[in-house]
Amino acid sequence: MGWPFKDKYALHKELGGNFIIVTPGGSELVIADPEDAHTVLSRRKEYIKPAVMYEQLNVFGPNLNTAEGEDWQRHRRLTAPSFNEKISSLVWEEAMSQAHDMGSSWYQEGSLGTKSTIDDTATLALHVLTSAGFGVAYKFNHGVQLPSEGHAMSYRESLAHCLKNIITFAIIPKKYLSSRWLPYKLRILGKAVQEFQLYMEEALERERAMISKRKSGAGNLMSALIQASEETQASERPGARSDLSLSDREIFGNIFMYNLAGHETTANTVATALILLAAHPKCQEWLLEEIDMVFGRLSIVERKDYIMLFPKLRRCLAVMFETLRLYGSIPFIPKSTPSEPSVRLESQRRVYSIPPATFVSINVQALHTDPTTWGSDSLIWRPSRWMVQDPSSRVGVNEHLITPRTGTFIPWADGPRNCPGQKFAQVEFIAVIATLFSSYRVEPVLEDGQSLGIGQKNLLSMVEGSAISAITLQIQEPRKVALKWEKR
Repeated sequence: MGWPFKDKYALHKELGGNFIIVTPGGSELVIADPEDAHTVLSRRKEYIKPAVMYEQLNVFGPNLNTAEGEDWQRHRRLTAPSFNEKISSLVWEEAMSQAHDMGSSWYQEGSLGTKSTIDDTATLALHVLTSAGFGVAYKFNHGVQLPSEGHAMSYRESLAHCLKNIITFAIIPKKYLSSRWLPYKLRILGKAVQEFQLYMEEALERERAMISKRKSGAGNLMSALIQASEETQASERPGARSDLSLSDREIFGNIFMYNLAGHETTANTVATALILLAAHPKCQEWLLEEIDMVFGRLSIVERKDYIMLFPKLRRCLAVMFETLRLYGSIPFIPKSTPSEPSVRLESQRRVYSIPPATFVSINVQALHTDPTTWGSDSLIWRPSRWMVQDPSSRVGVNEHLITPRTGTFIPWADGPRNCPGQKFAQVEFIAVIATLFSSYRVEPVLEDGQSLGIGQKNLLSMVEGSAISAITLQIQEPRKVALKWEKR
C-alpha cells in the first residue's frame, strides 16, 4: 500500500503516466496522468470507492465518506453547511489557544528540547476537534479529566480510543468488543465505543431540545449537522417518510468521520512542517517575515480576528501546501470500476476500456513529484515555489499563491468527492504555525560534537522515513531527534 511514497514518480517515468498491473487475483490501474486523474475523481458514478476498504469507517453509522449514489448526494447536501465561516472562526481561536500553550510547554523544556512533537500535535488536533466538533473544550495540558455524570470515560478519552483503533473495527465487529473473552485492551475499546455513542446521543437530544424551543444550537459541527437535517425534515410534507434528512445513525457516522478525517491528517501535517522548518532555517526566516508583518503589534485578543488575518498569511499556507505535496497523509486514492460493465476513460491523447471490477489507484505521490509539473527540484521541500510576487513590491505586498494545473495537486482529492473539511484543516494549520512562530524559533538539538548541518540532515531523514501506518502516512521514528524552541 505504501510503495508510492517511496517510489515517488520513478516507476511512472519508466512505464508512463498510467500503467496496469495484471495478476491472477485481479487487475490494478495506476494513474499519474493529471487529466486522467481528474476525470476519474470527477466521475463518481463510474469510479466508486472499494467497499472492502471503507467498511470499518461505518462503525457508528453510514457517512459521507462511505456512501455512494443518491445516498452520497443526500449526505453531501446536508453535511456541507456544517463547514461554514462560523466554524472556521471557532477553529481559528481554539487552535491559537492550544498552540500558545503547546509552544509554552516546549519552550520550558529548555536546551534539552522536546521529542514529543508528534504526540503533542495529535493532542492539539484532538482538542480542536472536541471543541469545534462537539463543543467540549480542553486545555492543552489537560491533566486528568473526570468523566461527565453518568459516564465511565471523558468525551476526549472515549474519542481518542476510537480514533487510535480504527483498524480494529475492520477485524472485530463493534458489538463483540465488550465480550468478556476478549483481552483487556479490546474490552477497554468496547467501553470507549459505548461511551462515545452515549455522548453523541446526549448531544443529539440537547440540540433537538434547543431547536424545538427555536433557540440557536451550540454553533459546532454537530449542531450544524443536526440543524441542517432537522430543517430538511421540517420542510417535507407532514406524515411523509423522510428520505431527504439524515437518520440518527447517519448523524453519528458523520460526526465520527469528521473526527477521523481531521485528527491524524492535520496532526501529522503540522508536526512534519515543524520538523522541516527546523531543518530549513532560511525558510523559517522567510516565514517569520510574513508573520511579523501580519501580526505586528497586535494583542492576543486582536489576533483572534480570523476574517481579517487568515487571508493574509499566504506563506503559512504555502508551507502547508508544500508539506502536503511531498508528505501528504494519503499517498494514493483508491477507486474501483463497477462489477458491470466496462468503463471508458477518454482523454485528449488516448481512450482506455477498463474491465469491470478493476481496482483503480490514483497515485497522488507521483502527481505531486512529477518534474514535468514541479520542475527539476520536485523532490525538494521548497515552500517559496508556491508564491509569486511583483519584483518591485516589498515583502508580502502583491504576493499571491499559484494555482496548480488541474489534477496535479490533490491532497484533499478532487471533483465532487473532495474533502469538505479542507478549509477547516487550512485554518487550523495556519493558526498553529502563526501562533508558534510569532513567539519562537525552532532548531534541532545537537548531540555532542555534532554540527548543525548533521542535525538538520537527521531531521530530514526522520521525515523521509515516513510510512503508511494504519490508514495514513506517519513518521516512524518520531522521537529520533529533539526540537529546541527559543524565544525570538
